[in-house]
Amino acid sequence: MKKQILFGLSLLLLTGCVESDMLPGGSTVTSGQMEEMNETNPENMLASSVNAIFASMKASMPVTGESGTGTERHNDFGYPSIMMFTDANGFDVVSEDNGYNWSGNELDYSDRIYTSNESLIVWSTMYKMIFATNDVISKVDLESEDPTVQFYIGQILAVRAFDYWLLAQLYQFNYKDNKTKPCVPLITEENTEEALENGCARATVEDVYKQILEDLDGAIEALTYAQTNGVKRADRRYIDLAVAYGLRARVNLTMENWSAAAEDAQSAIDNTDAVPSSFAEASRPAFADINEPNWMWGIIIEETDEVVETGICNWISHMGSFNYGYCWYSGGRQINQTLFNSINDSDVRKGWWVGADTTSKNLTEEENYYMGATNEEECFCYPAYTQVKFAPYKNELFTETNANDMPIMRVEEMYLILAEGQAMSGSAEAKTTLEDFITSCRDSLYTCPDVTGAELQDEIWRQRRIELWGEGLSWYDIMRLKKGVDRRGAGYPDDHTIFNIANDDPILLWRIPESEIQANKLISDEDNNPNAPAPEPVPDFGEEGGEGGEGGEGGEA
Repeated sequence: MKKQILFGLSLLLLTGCVESDMLPGGSTVTSGQMEEMNETNPENMLASSVNAIFASMKASMPVTGESGTGTERHNDFGYPSIMMFTDANGFDVVSEDNGYNWSGNELDYSDRIYTSNESLIVWSTMYKMIFATNDVISKVDLESEDPTVQFYIGQILAVRAFDYWLLAQLYQFNYKDNKTKPCVPLITEENTEEALENGCARATVEDVYKQILEDLDGAIEALTYAQTNGVKRADRRYIDLAVAYGLRARVNLTMENWSAAAEDAQSAIDNTDAVPSSFAEASRPAFADINEPNWMWGIIIEETDEVVETGICNWISHMGSFNYGYCWYSGGRQINQTLFNSINDSDVRKGWWVGADTTSKNLTEEENYYMGATNEEECFCYPAYTQVKFAPYKNELFTETNANDMPIMRVEEMYLILAEGQAMSGSAEAKTTLEDFITSCRDSLYTCPDVTGAELQDEIWRQRRIELWGEGLSWYDIMRLKKGVDRRGAGYPDDHTIFNIANDDPILLWRIPESEIQANKLISDEDNNPNAPAPEPVPDFGEEGGEGGEGGEGGEA
């Protein structure tokens, strides 16, 4: 048990995954073949390793299924698990706390107990990828002049930066106010062996972000060289130059490097072939196929993937509305009612959810029939405000094949980062950027409020909440903008999950798992994030003792 997390799981990844590594043509390679390949054909070695890392992002029970505890969990399926956890922690993805909802621990924050399965899943999912990237970097010539090698170096550096960017925001508060605070262990190819032998302490927030930017700078340099020399990605599961710029735009936004965020977002837009979905495309359930025109980066899910063959142990099973899975029995996922009511009726996105009458203008008569509560013998009978944003696989109602691709980055986000970066750096172009984006493909009648600075930033944040709903990004906005978690007026059906959590409450931070504390010599219980008490439920708006109108100290909802 000594090396269960920091040590054992990393070694498990580096040995177990190698046996199933895939070459671009589909053949598998063994550990011995990998070593020989590294000497004779480094391009194939890199391709195999990179493919294995991307495959780990959609693995079936990669943590609980390998822990040896016999506690396989139906909410353990790679990066999409973290998307689901963090969205449920917030206040825009609403759901009922019932026996079919595997986000119940996120609704009441019992996931912050450091022996929870979710605590183990989040930590191990991210560090398994980090150890895999470190292993590849340690074996490759970073100065290679081969453009294909540089392409794969760009993949590895960008993925590691992405992993640390997520971790930094889950285990510590925002960058600007907490630079010297403890973040997460910073393990690279340079100190992996030392960490395995002697442990690794938590690095500061500033040091973690320094590494993130170094990796992204390196990824952009490598991918620029590869692209200049004619190397292109085979499909959107891979990171190209535009995605690398997009990742750095996210990081600079988080760090409040406003001008740099805007510049990187513009570079991402300029270098991508993705375009915002049109009014027509946005007026139907979608977000299920990586070939949709607005996707920049995503996870390709194949029908033969184990996560699909499980039937219901996958992201769309929990988050969907039209496909078979836990969603049929858990009540599905609803939008914050206050946010829904803020959307103009002329905005095509209002149809991404059913309204109070359980119908949506974006659905066919048949789809509305099955969503509604008027035909109890045949309908799904979902509550009002349930999402119909995510289409079922191949748009087939009632499908039992849950092979939906997963979006990680869409080009629409880049326009919103561009607008926010401009707004907070004092550029007069911010309102025009936001208004042009919304009126061109979402709401032709939209007019940007006549505000500047922080007020304009809040309007952009509202647009982000609408546009990126359910895509696993909302939590990071809550943390970087210091909004807290105010669920009053959102429509949460269970009184015990209605909170108004202040933006500096330590319950917002994830805790390092107990098993990592036991394994890592340089992290003790005292080094962990506080064991904060569970949040206290508060009266909802309209209830006796409840407030009305404005959000409380936890922030606006």
